[in-house]
Amino acid sequence: MTIYQNLIAGEWVGSDASENISPSDTKDVVGLYARGSAEDTKTAIAAAKAAFPAWSRSGILERHAILKKTADEILARKEELGKLLAREEGKILPEAIGEVTRAAQIFDFFAGEALRLTGEVVPSARPGITVEITREPLGVIGIITPWNFPIAIPAWKIAPALCYGNTVVFKPAELVPGCAWAIVDILHRAGLPKGVLNLVMGSGSVVGQAMLDSRDLGGITFTGSTGTGKRVALASIEHNRKFQLEMGGKNPMVVLDDADLNVAVEAAANSGFFSTGQRCTASSRLIVTEGIHDKFVAAMTDKLKSLTVDNALKAGTHIGPVVDERQLKQDTDYIEIGKSEGAKLAFGGEVVSRDTPGFYLQPTLFTEATNQMRISQEEIFGPVVSVIRVKDYDEALSVANDTPFGLSAGIATTSLKHATHFKRNSEAGMVMVNLPTAGVDFHVPFGGRKASSFGSREQGRYAAEFFTVVKTAYTLP
Repeated sequence: MTIYQNLIAGEWVGSDASENISPSDTKDVVGLYARGSAEDTKTAIAAAKAAFPAWSRSGILERHAILKKTADEILARKEELGKLLAREEGKILPEAIGEVTRAAQIFDFFAGEALRLTGEVVPSARPGITVEITREPLGVIGIITPWNFPIAIPAWKIAPALCYGNTVVFKPAELVPGCAWAIVDILHRAGLPKGVLNLVMGSGSVVGQAMLDSRDLGGITFTGSTGTGKRVALASIEHNRKFQLEMGGKNPMVVLDDADLNVAVEAAANSGFFSTGQRCTASSRLIVTEGIHDKFVAAMTDKLKSLTVDNALKAGTHIGPVVDERQLKQDTDYIEIGKSEGAKLAFGGEVVSRDTPGFYLQPTLFTEATNQMRISQEEIFGPVVSVIRVKDYDEALSVANDTPFGLSAGIATTSLKHATHFKRNSEAGMVMVNLPTAGVDFHVPFGGRKASSFGSREQGRYAAEFFTVVKTAYTLP
C-alpha cells in the first residue's frame, strides 16, 4: 500500500507510517500515512522560515490565484473528498460532503480577501507628517487541528495564513491524516513555492511538542482539548509567541414554554446528536421550562427512535460511529457517571453492533439532570445529552450561563422579548435563536468566551487579527 508522505520544503518525505482505520468498519484501512519525528518538524519550521521573506512580499494576484485554484479543485472533488472524510472520521456522507463544500468556500473567500488587503493613511497631530497604518504577515504559523472537522478547520486556518503572507507548518490530528494530506496536496499542486506550506503528520507528543518548543514560530493557532490548549498557551508565553485557542464547550439549548415544539426538537436533535455529537458547538445541555418539559421529552424520545445509527457511508444513516475506541469508552464512562449521579436514562446509552465492525453508540438522552452533575458540566464529546428542568426564563438563563465554557448557546422561543434578552445576556461567543447551536457560516467570526476560546476570532475578515501585525509608519516629506 502506498505511503502518503509528509510535505517538507516542497518535497514528499517519510517512510515510517501507520494505518488510518475507518471507525465505521475497522477492517477498512483508509491508507498508510507517514509519522513525522521531532527532527522532521524542526526541518519543516526551518523551511517555512526560509520561505517567509519571499512569500510575505509576494503579489496579491499570485496568492489569489493559488487559493482560488485550491477552492475550485476541492469543490470539483467534493464527493470524492467527502467519501474520504466519512471513511476516516465517521461523519455521515451528506455531512462530510457539506464539510468539504465549506472548505472550498473558505478558500474561495480568502482568495477574494487577498485582493482586498487594505490600510489607512491619516494625518498626524504634527503638521506636515503623514501616518500610514498597515498590516503585515505574522511569520511562520504553527497550525494544530482536531479530528472532528478534518477538512473545514484546516481550511479556516491555512487559507487566511497564506492569504495574509504567512508560511505554515501544519500538524493534523492523528486520527484523520487523509483529509489533511489531500488538502495539502491540492495546495502544493496549485503552485505554492517550496517551504510555504509544510505538512508534518504524527503524534502530538512528538510533532506537536517540537512545535511548542520552537522559537521560530511567530504564532500557533490551535483547536482541540482544553488541557492541551493550556499547554499551548504556557509554551507560547515562554517564547513570547502569539497564540490562538479554540477549545471545549458545554453548550446550552434553552426551550421555553412558548416555543414551537417541532422547531425546538429539530434544533435540539441536530445540535446534540448529528455528527455523533462530536462538535465543540454541540448542545449537550437542554434547559427546558416546566410547561413544555414533558411534551418536549416525549417528542425528543420519538425523534431519537426514528434516527438510524450505522455505517457513515450507508444510505439512510443519520448518525455514524464514534471516532474511535478511546472516545467510545469516554462516552460510555460518562453514561455510567450520569446513572450514578441520579439522572434518568430516558433513551439509548447502549453500544450496538452493525453489519460492519465499528464504534456504534445509540444516541443517549438523560432526564432529571441537574446542572451540578458532571454530565452537565464536563464536555463528553459524544451523542450524550442531558435535559435540565427549570421553572422559567430567568432560571433558564442563569443555568445556561452556569458553566466554565462559553462557545455557543441557543434558545427556542416565539417571544421576541426573550430572544432579544437572551442574545444580549447569554455568556457565549455565538447565539442561535430557533436554530441548532452547531452550524456556522464560513464568512463570519467564530469563537467563544471563558474556557472555550482565547485570542482573536477565526474566520471571515476577523481572521486578519491573528494572522497579521499592525505597523504604524510616519513620514515627513
